Amino acid sequence: MAGKNTVEKVLEIAEPLAAELGLEIWDVTFKKEGADWYLRIFIDKKGGVTVDDCVDLTHAVAKPLDEADPISQSYMLEICSPGIERELKKDSHFVKYIGSPVMLRTIRPVNNARDFAGTLEKYENGLITVLLKDGEILSVLKKDISYIKLDDFDINDFNKEIQKG
Repeated sequence: MAGKNTVEKVLEIAEPLAAELGLEIWDVTFKKEGADWYLRIFIDKKGGVTVDDCVDLTHAVAKPLDEADPISQSYMLEICSPGIERELKKDSHFVKYIGSPVMLRTIRPVNNARDFAGTLEKYENGLITVLLKDGEILSVLKKDISYIKLDDFDINDFNKEIQKG
């Protein structure tokens, strides 16, 4: 595995194991938070991820990761769902969620704003096209955004749940 970064090495180990369990690797991150390092493997599947899916993949990858030893320092392994407001990173993520509500932040202001919300209309060669809530079209290169996430939070749904409670 020479020449590969930590995430690529982990993906090489985890992807086939996840596939055997009917899971897709959404993303892998390896970063330091405070004094500790965290290896997070985000998984997805049709119908959503369960706690049992996370446990199953944890058991499946723990030993192969220890044996391959792709990470020199100690770290915490977390297997988790990307969540409802999942960040879109890979080309396949963008293609899968065309027509979905998104929120995004640009690196530099566009028309004096950096935060936008709307519907992902198109993704082609790194160009993201979003129909904004005010009817305007925003086209921005993927390299020029800080993040883009699904925007599935509806305050009206939240308020209904509170009223039931």
